[in-house]
Amino acid sequence: MESTSTWIITIAVLAAMILFDLGIAVIRRNKKTSMLEASFWTFFYIAAALVFGALLPHWATNQGQKEFFAGWLTEYALSVDNIFVFIIILASLKVQKEAQQLVLLLGIMLTIAIRGLLIPLGAALISRFASIFFLFGIFLIYTAWQLAKENEDEEWKEGKVVALLKKRGFSTFAIALVALGLTNLVFSLDSIPAIFGLTKDPYIVTTANVFALMGLRQLYFLLEGLLARLVFLSKGLSFILGFIGTKMIMEAFHGIGIDEIAGVHIPEIGLEVSLGVIVASLVITTVASLTATRKDGSEIV
Repeated sequence: MESTSTWIITIAVLAAMILFDLGIAVIRRNKKTSMLEASFWTFFYIAAALVFGALLPHWATNQGQKEFFAGWLTEYALSVDNIFVFIIILASLKVQKEAQQLVLLLGIMLTIAIRGLLIPLGAALISRFASIFFLFGIFLIYTAWQLAKENEDEEWKEGKVVALLKKRGFSTFAIALVALGLTNLVFSLDSIPAIFGLTKDPYIVTTANVFALMGLRQLYFLLEGLLARLVFLSKGLSFILGFIGTKMIMEAFHGIGIDEIAGVHIPEIGLEVSLGVIVASLVITTVASLTATRKDGSEIV
């Protein structure tokens, strides 16, 4: 278990990085984000996560390092999928390009705040009720099934809250922020159980989530054109969530003392296997998507 000083230092450093990103977004709020700028900051935050993970054993454990990379990869992949919805929402609301980066960053900060509340709740439930893994596992498998059926080309439909805000005369900026906030809340309900299926350490859960969300604003502009080609991303994420959900149900059986069913031993899936499945799924999904589509996003017949 990480010490209080480790928590304080980590939160202080992460908060400083987020505030720095907010400062850049505010300063450049009236300027378009170039591909060069988006690429630089995207790779910067990815490098920051890799460096953090590489150094993690100095104040945590080697097991914690593996859990961090598995959790970060999963959360980052889910974040990329979230960008699909962000693009549709901002386009539907006709948010100006210059204002998009500030809306995105404020929305991401709201997501961090939401997950900051959900993570302790999830940790408390797991520590008190081992059987909660059954509920988490079933929920993830259901989410995976819904994701597998999802059509990336479906239009975004505004909810009652957004429609009400429009009637009340709220600005497009405010409506977009609320829409992203509500969407991020729904996404958090998927991502929190998913990462708890890989680690029960609140420190790893927190840092993996924050690093996966940092730089998402720049990644939005970097992948805005490429996303049209990632046609199988939802299918890959569906497989990952289904795998983690199944793993959680297996762990739940072990947690209540059931190691076999009808004479068949319930396997224990190690973190190395989980990490391998996550990486392989993302690689296969990306390669298959790029192979199946042209640069303009149309399918290759």
